[in-house]
Amino acid sequence: MQMKRRIERALISVSDKTGLEGLARGLHAAGIEILASGGTGKAIAGFGVPAREVSDYTGFPELMEGRVKTLHPKVHGGILARRDLDAEVMQAHGIDAIDLVVVNLYPFESVVERSGITYAEAIENIDIGGPSMIRSAAKNHEFVTVVIDPADYASVLAEVAAGGTSAELRRELSAKAFARTSRYDQAINAYLSATQAPDTDLEFVSELRYGENPHQRADLYRDKRVSLEGSLVAANQLQGKALSYNNIMDADAALDCVRQFEAPCCVIVKHANPCGVACAEDIGEAWRRAFECDPVSAFGGIIAVNRPLDAATAAQILDAQFVEVLVAPTVADAAREVLERSKNLRVLEVGDQAREGRGREYRRVSGGMLIQDADSVHLIEDALEITTKRAPSHAELRDLVFAFKVVASVKSNAIVLARSARTVGIGGGQPNRVTSARIAEMRAEELGLETRGSVLASDAFFPFRDTVDAAAKMGVTAIIQPGGSMRDKESIEAANEHGMAMVFTGRRHFRH
Repeated sequence: MQMKRRIERALISVSDKTGLEGLARGLHAAGIEILASGGTGKAIAGFGVPAREVSDYTGFPELMEGRVKTLHPKVHGGILARRDLDAEVMQAHGIDAIDLVVVNLYPFESVVERSGITYAEAIENIDIGGPSMIRSAAKNHEFVTVVIDPADYASVLAEVAAGGTSAELRRELSAKAFARTSRYDQAINAYLSATQAPDTDLEFVSELRYGENPHQRADLYRDKRVSLEGSLVAANQLQGKALSYNNIMDADAALDCVRQFEAPCCVIVKHANPCGVACAEDIGEAWRRAFECDPVSAFGGIIAVNRPLDAATAAQILDAQFVEVLVAPTVADAAREVLERSKNLRVLEVGDQAREGRGREYRRVSGGMLIQDADSVHLIEDALEITTKRAPSHAELRDLVFAFKVVASVKSNAIVLARSARTVGIGGGQPNRVTSARIAEMRAEELGLETRGSVLASDAFFPFRDTVDAAAKMGVTAIIQPGGSMRDKESIEAANEHGMAMVFTGRRHFRH
């Protein structure tokens, strides 16, 4: 039998006050008693509509700054009561039937999308009482009407005015209510899952300023299975603002590159790619040469050095460029005093930078995770295969090894031009190596750096001879590449035609 249910008492507790005045006035005009909690009660009173506070009805005050207000037997008993079976229990405990429940939830989804939201703030915006009342009312829809959307106020008021809500409307609103609480729970689950370590071997370190973009939250975890010596996770931050996700990614890229070199070296990284790398007799000269590789890109970059940072070098850096993060094994006391001039500069001491032993790398993909051994550029010069008629000179070989260590840190497809232990041009992240080579040449020309007499490193083999031909036009004298293409012979013949030296490493270094 399809029954209408008269509404004599309504409970309203809404975060979104849209349409609340019209609803409250309509219910009052129909002679319906209104129970309301906290802020909702104050809003209704402001409309000049009488509403009874939930705490007055339960005889129990709101507790814990509003955390506990509707979680009470008189509330849930009034909602869940079966009118045909539970009348005696209701009378014995002073429980009044609640026929209409109007609830919408704390805006958890929108809160966690805000920039800079903390974990604690997100947790406080998880609604407990609201979903409980909604589910109670939705379950007992034979007797109770539940409304979670202001868009449904008008249809409910219309049926109230016609004598009561129909079974069809109550079922429809019940399904809508369960769908809402399901989405709400999924949103909470997604947020909490994103804050958990993807693996029990990871341990929470800290919450970061934000993720790749300000609207994304991020956390830092450490891997308990590997040594932290020389790592960013164990770094001592001497000064500056809190680190962001991008700060750590870029600093790690710089550290990963600079640790490949034994001589004093400086690496400047921008957006996870090296923009200047140089080695020299001392770290100050290494920084100066790295900075001159690309002063424009170095602005706002990340600097890593593989020697203790001294005061003179620190002063040169601050005078020449804006830096986001500076990474060094140690920072001299005098250098610290200099760096304090730039209060926001993040300065990290990482200790000894071992060139091996980075262990495994993890990357999330949709529905799973990729795990691989960390890449390492370990070249034994005697093991390089000389493929051309002309062998590289001692100076060329030194620069080839230098360039190949750098190219392994550039996003694929990657090309590095180098001369005298310094990058001249860098091109990467392109669909083909010819374009990367042209970008490297273009950057060198823009900065007034001479490509003639430089060497070229590629992260992978050449499928065609076109990159060799392009290199020859730049004045490149020697090339280092992994080899392994079906057309290696064409590339070797091209190098011979141009009088270039070419060596194969037998190992590629893709970096996606």
